[in-house]
Amino acid sequence: MIKYLHLTFILLSIISFIGRVIISEIRPELLKVKIVKIAPHIINTILLLSGFTLVLQGDWLSGANGWIVAKFIVLLAYVGFGIVALKAHGPTKWLAFSAAIASFVYIGIVAVTKNAWFFL
Repeated sequence: MIKYLHLTFILLSIISFIGRVIISEIRPELLKVKIVKIAPHIINTILLLSGFTLVLQGDWLSGANGWIVAKFIVLLAYVGFGIVALKAHGPTKWLAFSAAIASFVYIGIVAVTKNAWFFL
């Protein structure tokens, strides 16, 4: 149950992020609408809580699970790139957006493979 909740909120989170980046380009005034400002925080809070719950249920903190640490570090990078993508303009916006999407993809691949160094 928690796994499906987590997967659902992963999808909602990335859709929300991409949608807000598009809105910031087309109609930035919509980013000030209350639901558009609050919804991503609710979505991402539930996403994080379900992720932590899965980690605790899976007893992954007790062993050599460096992939979880890698996911967390890249999650912080994803958040940073996302903030830049939503606030910057021009090429910086699109570089940050690309880096955020690449971070998201990396996190997904690591989650599936359980290997932080899958690319080696």
